[in-house]
Amino acid sequence: MLMLLLTSSAAYAQEYTPSPENVASRQEFNESRFGIFIHWGIYSLFAQGEWYLQNYPIDKYEYAKAADAFYPHRFDAAEWVSAIKASGAKYICFTSRHHDGFSMWDSDESDYNIVDATPFGRDVLKELADECERQGIRLHLYYSHIDWGRDDYPMGRTGNKVIGRDRSKENWSQYYDFMNRQLTELLTRYGKIGAIWFDGHWDRDQDTIPFNWQLDEQYALVHRLQPSCLVGNNHHITPHAGEDIQIFERDIPGENKAGLSGQDISRLPLETCQTMNGMWGYKLVDQNYKSTETLIRYLVSTAGKGANLLLNVGPQPNGELPAVAVERLKEMGEWMAINGETVYGTVAGDIPAQDWGVATRKGNRLFVHIFDLQSTELLLPLDCKVVKAFTYADKQPVKLKKTKEGVRLTFDETPQGTDYIVELITK
Repeated sequence: MLMLLLTSSAAYAQEYTPSPENVASRQEFNESRFGIFIHWGIYSLFAQGEWYLQNYPIDKYEYAKAADAFYPHRFDAAEWVSAIKASGAKYICFTSRHHDGFSMWDSDESDYNIVDATPFGRDVLKELADECERQGIRLHLYYSHIDWGRDDYPMGRTGNKVIGRDRSKENWSQYYDFMNRQLTELLTRYGKIGAIWFDGHWDRDQDTIPFNWQLDEQYALVHRLQPSCLVGNNHHITPHAGEDIQIFERDIPGENKAGLSGQDISRLPLETCQTMNGMWGYKLVDQNYKSTETLIRYLVSTAGKGANLLLNVGPQPNGELPAVAVERLKEMGEWMAINGETVYGTVAGDIPAQDWGVATRKGNRLFVHIFDLQSTELLLPLDCKVVKAFTYADKQPVKLKKTKEGVRLTFDETPQGTDYIVELITK
């Protein structure tokens, strides 16, 4: 039986070809360019971020008691989706189950979920899924491969401070079956899911003998239940067969400033996940939100690499999105309403990222995004022929001259603003 499983998994890895529905989903994903990540669970009650159970010597049974106090009475799926839609984002990625093992939906596989374990008793995922359907926002689901609370999860390099685990009960086969039954719930009860966003593979990256996560069979399950559903894995390594998108954590593809994204860039659709402040989950003292200008430039820079930005918001324990986050979403949406054409449906521009900014392309239109230029001239190292140049905002002509080094743009005054966009028509 084991040999049959391994043979079946190997065959899937070698033979995986995305279905027509999956290819269409990849195209939709690639054109979206902007999504919102939601990290929310009982950890928000402690207001210390989503790794609270791991970061302190906490008894898992004491931690679990937080569920009995979790009553997010201000949760309103319509308000969430409306605020996110107003930002210009095209999809939401919701943490269905994070590393603490608490399920944010009505799961039959564990009573440790928001319906059975809390006085709130509502299936927030069902409400969110229904509202996303109403408002035309695609829903993706984050699912952790790690569980710091379940005894049957074979412990890796994290969660070792958790008190109360019985390591004699570690049983990968049992835990793996549990995960797949939960994934089946998520993919059969909540409508069309745009992607399953796995996390936690890195928990065993220090093992002497590589750990077999049995990804092939799990990916095949996802694709069998919903052929259009994309599979992504935040594992910080080269994509595995069966994955439909490549994820970069806290880094624009090709950069590795956070030390988590040294992998090569594949030909799969790309996504960068990044926080709006410093944490993923709600942390009371973390009010260091990035400015709207910084967030817009990060979004545009990500598009300049041909990738999506998945920007995180950590809801409060009462169920509300933080006011500062809502304000940032609103301001980003106001910018996207005017300039979104230069981001949505674009591909990486002809010019690698520069100190002054980036470029995106759509057909014969090349958008030059200038963030910081201390001059009235800009030399673009272009090989293509440029027939016209003008400002995107007011369609005013920009002087251009072909040189040996490329194309030189000359402005009447130094470009200013969050993103000064020049449109070039090329041949």
